[in-house]
Parts: sequence; C-alpha cells; structure tokens
Amino acid sequence: MKTVRVVAAVILDGAKIFATARGYGPFKGLWEFPGGKQEAGETPQQALLREIKEELDIDIEVGELLATVEYDYPDFHLSMACFWCKIAGGELRLKEAQAARWLTKDELYAVPWLPADLTLIAELAKKLPEQKTATP
Repeated sequence: MKTVRVVAAVILDGAKIFATARGYGPFKGLWEFPGGKQEAGETPQQALLREIKEELDIDIEVGELLATVEYDYPDFHLSMACFWCKIAGGELRLKEAQAARWLTKDELYAVPWLPADLTLIAELAKKLPEQKTATP
C-alpha cells in the first residue's frame, strides 16, 4: 500500500483551534487540520510553512510536534505529522477550503472530521485549555 506523508497545523489561539472543511476531492465537506503533502527535500516544518501560506495566506510559527497519526485509508496509508502552531502574521483567507471555524474544547466534536484527523481529537481534548468566560 502506498504511503502518503503529510503535515498538519493545529493552529492555537488561546483556547481555540482552527479547522477547515475540504473544498475538493472525495472527502469534500469533511473537516481537517490545514496542511498538505511534504515534498522531497523539505522538512516537515518547511512543508507546513509553505502549505499554510498556500492554503490560508498567513504566516505561522511552527511549534512542537503534537503527534504523528498513522491511518489506513482504503487506497493508501497516511502518515500525518501534526504540529502545534500559531499565527505569526497575515490575514486568514480560505484559498482551498470551503469553510473554517475556530473550535473550543467543547466544540471539537461539532464538525464531521476526516477519519485520520478524528484520531487526534481525543488527544487534543485533553491538552486544550478550558475557554474562560468573561465575568461581569
């Protein structure tokens, strides 16, 4: 079975993470962490910087590796390196996704995730801070 190596950005803003809905292909409409394929000669971090600039028109700061997800789809094996990230500059613009949301810990299961990304959600739920509510 062919292995596809990809990188994904778990973009954190306070107690929220950024997710996008695919705008193309067989998984159109399902939600994922933005990112894409790692090209030959690129480190995972370099691939992530490039992919996020291409997909969202922003610059990010790539943090530590959160997890590497190994998942078997019917036609290929996915190896997805997922990194904590934060926005370093630019205005978010969806160039490939059909929708996007900032999700709190309580909203993580509110969207239909791609199967490989879904395997990361339980781990994220443990690591995301609780959203603080404003006090009057």
